[in-house]
Amino acid sequence: MSDMFTFNNRFVRALPADPLETNTRRQVPRASYSKVLPTPVHAPKLIAYSHEVADLLGMDRAFVMSPQFVNTFSGNELLGGMEPFAMNYAGHQFGNWAGQLGDGRAINLGELEGNDGRNWTLQLKGAGPTPYSRTADGRAVLRSSIREFLCSEAMFHLGVPTTRALSLVGTGESVVRDMFYDGNAQMEPGAVVCRVSQSFLRFGNFQIHAAREEHDILQRLMDFSIENDFPHLSLGTGSNTPKVFLDWFQDICDRTADMIVHWMRVGFVHGVMNTDNMSILGLTIDYGPYGWVDDFDLDWTPNTTDAQSRRYVFGNQAGVAHWNLAQLARAILPVVNDAESLGSILKSYSLRYQTGYERMMGAKLGLSEVQQDTDPNLFKELEGLFSRYETDMTLFFRLLGRINPKDSIRPQWSILKESQYGAQADQESDWAAWLNKWSARVLQDSVGKLDAPRRKLMDATNPKYVLRNYLAQEAIDKAHEGDYSTIAELLDVMRRPYDEQPEYQRYFAKRPDWARDKAGCSMLSCSS
Repeated sequence: MSDMFTFNNRFVRALPADPLETNTRRQVPRASYSKVLPTPVHAPKLIAYSHEVADLLGMDRAFVMSPQFVNTFSGNELLGGMEPFAMNYAGHQFGNWAGQLGDGRAINLGELEGNDGRNWTLQLKGAGPTPYSRTADGRAVLRSSIREFLCSEAMFHLGVPTTRALSLVGTGESVVRDMFYDGNAQMEPGAVVCRVSQSFLRFGNFQIHAAREEHDILQRLMDFSIENDFPHLSLGTGSNTPKVFLDWFQDICDRTADMIVHWMRVGFVHGVMNTDNMSILGLTIDYGPYGWVDDFDLDWTPNTTDAQSRRYVFGNQAGVAHWNLAQLARAILPVVNDAESLGSILKSYSLRYQTGYERMMGAKLGLSEVQQDTDPNLFKELEGLFSRYETDMTLFFRLLGRINPKDSIRPQWSILKESQYGAQADQESDWAAWLNKWSARVLQDSVGKLDAPRRKLMDATNPKYVLRNYLAQEAIDKAHEGDYSTIAELLDVMRRPYDEQPEYQRYFAKRPDWARDKAGCSMLSCSS
């Protein structure tokens, strides 16, 4: 059955390998990757899979249900043509240079062409140690694997640029983890996720070669990225000019800005925006202690490690992305040799993000175009009300589409009350004042003034369902008892997050009180 797949493995063909093939933790100079085999597990079991991703890769149900599938995507065996390896990269973590990092628990199995004609890399997360694991065991626990599997697919269906997830496999083995870093380590069930992406290249892949002054390898990696992932920029010669490198960096900046706009649109907080977690393709990558804002709070972070510095809070994501892009610019400068042009491109990032953010906010409010003299103030006033009155972001924007701006506003306040976490004095009058401004502005808009087109625009921009932290935690709690039904149900809900889906109406609700401070629902650690 494995002969139905043809792996081309472009990365290992084009770039220098670690000359040592022993799986020992070490510094790896002058290499972009190390060959390494996954570590087998005792009792793999398929917990869930994405049939959309399987279809994309040309995997039929018979193969997915076969022992070969579960053995392959747990790390117990390889399909013909797979050449597994771990990537070598560096990075800034929480703003500090961390040196060599690399795939400490991720192993790329190989690359193949999907049914869409594009190249896809299959990567196991939690399949055992690599030369880059440092003091870790290379494994992943079930709780974090469920979160990564579900969120990868949820984000895709929300229209957010992201890596995908093919499968979630339980290992039948236990992993020791100290979830709260408080000295109380516990045994937890292990799991492996198969992640799928056109490329897993990160900013850190370029930083490692720049930091070591391996400029020849740095240029080879840049050429590889352009030839394979940005072919519209390629000269087709295998070697590119500084102008092409600048266009490539511009594309990376644009994609990154667009990705952050989408995060803000759906209320997603990455939680660990280190440079080694930034995709060169502008994809959301590495779902660690991420979170979804329930009550709108620009100062919220889901990451316990970030609780003091609050570097990666919801409202700072665009700024952090700009800082990370600046680190990438510094890394590629020895090849581009044009600091002024790189600086100009970095400035363009801020404009693209701001323009995209305002256009996105306008669409969330039912506006087809943004008026610079009025609309930014309307957005800012709304954020102020969100901060003053604890408001559920997802519910508010979805319910706002049910308000008729042509009717008296105050009586319609009851529609939005469902999005409020608590009643406060002056709340109704303050909201009514803003809603009156909103309704007047909407009725001036060419689309907003028309009931059906306005609602269509708002419903296509504002999801009804997102993967709230407490929902994922409920799935985790049941999975620890051997019940995987909630994983399957959440995966199904998130396939159509913009549709009404009345059968899943219970998921269109505020965060329950019990989840406000519960571990896994409010904040998470980097532990996995």
